[in-house]
Amino acid sequence: MTTSATRPTLLQRWRRAWRRWSLWTALVLLVVSMLATMVWLAGRYEASQVQSRLERDTADAVSDIRVALTRNLQSLQALHAGDPGMLAWDVEAHDLLRNRRELVRLEWRDPSMRLRSHAQSPYRPVAWDARLRESHQSDSAIACANARRLSSPAYSSSYFQPHGDGLGSEMMELCLPLTAGGRHTGFLVATYSLQDVLTNLVAPSLTRSQEASFTEPDGTRLAVLGAARRGSRMFTAQHLLDLPGTTLVLRMDTWHSAPSVFPNVLTALVTAMSIALVTVMVVLVRDNRRRLRAERELADALAFRKAMEDSLVTGLRARDLEGRITYVNPAFCAMVGFSAQELLGQSVSAPYWPPELVDEYRQRQATRLSGHHTPPREGFESVFMRKDGTRFPVLIIEAPLINAQGQHTGWMSAFLDISEQRRVEELSRASQERLQATARLATVGEMASLLSHELNQPLAAISSYATGSINLLDTAAPAPGSAGDADATPLQDVRMAMQQIARQAERAGKVIKSVHDFVRRRDQAREAVHAQQLLDAILPLVILQARKLGVRVHTTVEPGLPPALCDRTMVEQVLLNLARNAMQAMDDPAIRTRVLDIRVRRGASSPHGGWLEFTVTDQGTGIPPDVAEKLFTPFFTTRQEGMGLGLSMCRTVIEQHGGYLGFAPNVPRGTVFTFTLPTTPP
Repeated sequence: MTTSATRPTLLQRWRRAWRRWSLWTALVLLVVSMLATMVWLAGRYEASQVQSRLERDTADAVSDIRVALTRNLQSLQALHAGDPGMLAWDVEAHDLLRNRRELVRLEWRDPSMRLRSHAQSPYRPVAWDARLRESHQSDSAIACANARRLSSPAYSSSYFQPHGDGLGSEMMELCLPLTAGGRHTGFLVATYSLQDVLTNLVAPSLTRSQEASFTEPDGTRLAVLGAARRGSRMFTAQHLLDLPGTTLVLRMDTWHSAPSVFPNVLTALVTAMSIALVTVMVVLVRDNRRRLRAERELADALAFRKAMEDSLVTGLRARDLEGRITYVNPAFCAMVGFSAQELLGQSVSAPYWPPELVDEYRQRQATRLSGHHTPPREGFESVFMRKDGTRFPVLIIEAPLINAQGQHTGWMSAFLDISEQRRVEELSRASQERLQATARLATVGEMASLLSHELNQPLAAISSYATGSINLLDTAAPAPGSAGDADATPLQDVRMAMQQIARQAERAGKVIKSVHDFVRRRDQAREAVHAQQLLDAILPLVILQARKLGVRVHTTVEPGLPPALCDRTMVEQVLLNLARNAMQAMDDPAIRTRVLDIRVRRGASSPHGGWLEFTVTDQGTGIPPDVAEKLFTPFFTTRQEGMGLGLSMCRTVIEQHGGYLGFAPNVPRGTVFTFTLPTTPP
């Protein structure tokens, strides 16, 4: 009988025993769980090995099929080498079908897909329907259409072909376009049997536990080779056979018994437990080193990116899909004068938008964020405002932000301050205008002698008529008591003399006005001007020099021409320079016939716009080849008194109008200068 004194001792023993039993139970459960885990892992490993071998076998089978199809393609191409005759083709085609059992039929067709000759495999009799094969919707016709379009062999999709014995099999067509001397001469159509492809190309490497088949992408089997054991543990591998024009799926199945891992479990358990600690330590050390290396590389990448961003002169700004600014680089902050803290998070309106353009920019931002409008790749121009209120032009280039998962997360914008570029363009434009004004003044300087000669004639005539009028008035003074009819004749002579004075004065005024209109500097404004108006404006100045050099001037304007859209003053200067150069080219005593021909006709046109073609033709000495190479070079001239700016300025003016200025020899002698101007829009 247990006493009260011994009860605590028994309770303590029971507790100690319970703890030991619990510890051993936990240890046994741990061992059992580790054993079960090892068995499961061994089974998974063995299954993965079987699956990996099956994947390699499938890939090898597809590779063998590709090599065989390529070899067959080379044999088919050699079948038509050297332009064989019909009899030789039949012999070689039958030999090829006997050696390549996967081919069941060869057809030689002309460019219109009409059958010229055919050969059929002796191993597989097939009842071919000629009407179906001659149809334009047949698989061979579709394959040949693809081959003709791609200029390379093309395969058709598979189709079911009945046999003469009531059965059938899946077929596939290969169409090879034939050419001779760069000319299309027809097609060679080869028919493959998918079952024979498996039998002849895959079967040699197939084991007894494997089954190979061609399937559709949805799993429908087209041809099967072998018979896998049903009800066993099955493994399946699929590989795409991508051919020009079609795609097949090669599927291989195999079976395997349950993994026989139990005899090796104890050895594996002891080995695993002995190397587990070492493996864990090695993995931990390696992982720690890899983590430290990744952190260093990430820090270096961040430092490199920060240095690159700080060195950029291009402003960068990122926005999310809601339009909020998520990133700006220092160059952008320096450009607009705001700090990054002032810009980050802004979405409704940016502080660097000019107040008068806020509504327009908000609408543009809403259109961009909606995704309905893709920004131009070359960018677009806009106007920003600095913190001090000054405006400056910028060029904006935007692109979508795509994350590592391929999702669109926002927009990245690059900004270029083009203020300096605009200033340089303005200076260049001003320099060009000054250069053109200098060229005009140089032209007028060369014409000064002509003006003095031409103005002397009307001024001398005015003086003569004025002196004669005074004499007539003196002689026509009425004597006391004389009759009035006697004075009628002198007064008529005076009237005629005064009319001649007015006519000669008007002539001198026209000459001076033409020079004045040409010299004065006007704003470059394009307007619609008829070709005849351009010619009428320069003809008085052209005729001045033509009279001095003995040149006849002919002008021809095609009827019904639309007006040209141009800067009238600059185009008149181009015409005048070309006309003067043409007349100076004929200033040679050896040239008897001196004719300047100016023509205007309609040039190449389209529904969106048209062109006028101006030609200035002379009969001078022509342009030597060494001079032609540098003819449009600024400051290059062949005349001692010239400045070498005329033709260079002419080409610049025409190119600014979008036209072209060129020259060509005139037959039998001389030169033809041609330039084009755009017409006004319809």
